[in-house]
Amino acid sequence: MADPTSSRAPAGATGVLVLASGELVWGRGFGAEGHKVGEVCFNTAMTGYQEIMTDPSYAGQIINFTFPHIGNVGTNPEDIEALNPHALGAIVRQDVTDPSNFRSTQHFDSWMKANGRIGLSGIDTRALTRKIRLSGAPNGVIAHSASGKFDIPALFAEAKAWPGLEGMDLAKDVTTLQSYGWDDGLWTLGQGYAAHSANPEGPKVVAVDYGIKRNILRNLIDAGARVTVVPATASFDDIMAHNPDGLFLSNGPGDPAATGEYSVPVIQKWLETKKPLFGICLGHQMLGLAVGATTIKMFQGHRGANHPVKRLSDGAVEITSMNHGFAVDAETLPGNARPTHVSLFDGSNCGFELTDRPAFSVQYHPEASPGPQDSHYLFEKFVGMLSS
Repeated sequence: MADPTSSRAPAGATGVLVLASGELVWGRGFGAEGHKVGEVCFNTAMTGYQEIMTDPSYAGQIINFTFPHIGNVGTNPEDIEALNPHALGAIVRQDVTDPSNFRSTQHFDSWMKANGRIGLSGIDTRALTRKIRLSGAPNGVIAHSASGKFDIPALFAEAKAWPGLEGMDLAKDVTTLQSYGWDDGLWTLGQGYAAHSANPEGPKVVAVDYGIKRNILRNLIDAGARVTVVPATASFDDIMAHNPDGLFLSNGPGDPAATGEYSVPVIQKWLETKKPLFGICLGHQMLGLAVGATTIKMFQGHRGANHPVKRLSDGAVEITSMNHGFAVDAETLPGNARPTHVSLFDGSNCGFELTDRPAFSVQYHPEASPGPQDSHYLFEKFVGMLSS
């Protein structure tokens, strides 16, 4: 890692990561040219980079992939979790090669260019991961210039000036602008996604979009629900106008305390109806805030598709997909919030349920995409509560 006072790039370097601490990480740029500022985090998933890049929960973040061969299966129009990518950039070990997968329709480099996302290859991603683990997720600027010329002092100043994710409400930036219905189901090989497969007689679910992943909606449909998606800022009256049987709180980016300023009062009113509620990731944190708990910024966060979570009811271990930099402080949960899941990596809370209301939530992503499917039963549990 180099001195930021020098703007001279090493021979062949067309990309750089400038950290707010003053360190430089030189590499080879790919994808779009330009620069982006955000939080640098790492993801340990071995597959699913396209789903990760399009996950709205990664808004404001630059992803350091620990798996070295990112881009080797190309991209396709099916493996997306939102219409556009939300992660700012991708840092990878190996240069992106030509795709070698029968489902590929576009080179990862071309896809990154088309979507205005910056890539950096040739990086010692293990060393960068160790730095994040020891020092926490840093702020930084990822930059790509085919000429190899960079204004390092200006990039360094931008990295230092960026305030970080604490206090940022990013759900408003990624949420839908208007309500819509969703009725597509799960994907199968050779058939794609099950179009128009919602149960016309199924219970009605309103899903609050803080940055929702499409596979969450598909799992709700597969479990038998009818789904309407509403913006993150939807009022209680907006939600009740759809006459829902249950409320779903989605994943999303940013600081939950900031999003909670407008979301928590709505959730508290919903809890008074005693109708079922299910939350995932940011939605889990929103429910925690609504019942009086607090959330905290994690040192490095949890991001990957191989995180072990213990289910406290029977001791079973679920291998889960995770993506979060904030967590519910378990010590602040009220007496009517019973912990249901805990991380086996660090003991942080990964789920709780209310003992006096039909409401529960989990910190991890049972819909996967990418990741294991150990926790799909939670969608069936929720929809089952709506019908009982």
